[in-house]
Amino acid sequence: MGGTVLDYEAEAAHYDRTRGGVPRAEAAARAVLSLVPPGARTLLDLACGTGLVTERLARPGLSVYGADAAHAMLRAAAGRVPGRTVRADARRLPLADACVDAVSAVWLLHLVPFAPDIVAEAARVLRPGGVLVATVDKDAAHDVGSDIDDVLRPLRSAAPASDRADLITGHAAAHGLDPAPGTRFTGHGQGATPRATASKLRAGYFASWFDGDPATTETLAAALTALPDQDRPRPDPRYRLAAFVRRD
Repeated sequence: MGGTVLDYEAEAAHYDRTRGGVPRAEAAARAVLSLVPPGARTLLDLACGTGLVTERLARPGLSVYGADAAHAMLRAAAGRVPGRTVRADARRLPLADACVDAVSAVWLLHLVPFAPDIVAEAARVLRPGGVLVATVDKDAAHDVGSDIDDVLRPLRSAAPASDRADLITGHAAAHGLDPAPGTRFTGHGQGATPRATASKLRAGYFASWFDGDPATTETLAAALTALPDQDRPRPDPRYRLAAFVRRD
């Protein structure tokens, strides 16, 4: 991928503040838990980041663990999920086969070109009857039909989404995971403004669907700057969570 890609070591310091904070994390955690079977005893949260969602996945009888590849993210997560975090590539988890009851992957699969490998690894560590819960169609969820989306839509729609629901369903099926009912939740505090969107474009925040070409960046930023109500948030996105159950 060309252009600017976010450095998640550097992002850790302000990640929560710029991603909707506690309200978004609580909404995500509630949605994930609604798809985790009542009898589940262990849950692994992949790409747990700062642990803001991970710590909210706790419920009686469920032990929650977090894994992330970024040191700085894990330092924050360790304070929220003490003794239950590990630095790990989601494609090569330091876990035995069939050892956890649930795996969550919230806001992960859209970021990487190796989503099939992550799904395969989740299937490997899940016990029979265990569930993988993952956000899908993440970038599409940010298109809420606003004037900002009118500017960005041609670019967004031209990019192949690695977390497209049908693709993830196919990867899951190839590794013994059957689709189950999913749900949706609101990304509280993530309603875009023109000014902030232009700034994020320049900083490389949309690397999952835009390669950061400087000329295109400035053309889009200029169009965003011309929109009215530069600091008025547009509607919050609604994220989709898919669930897949490990066959016996």
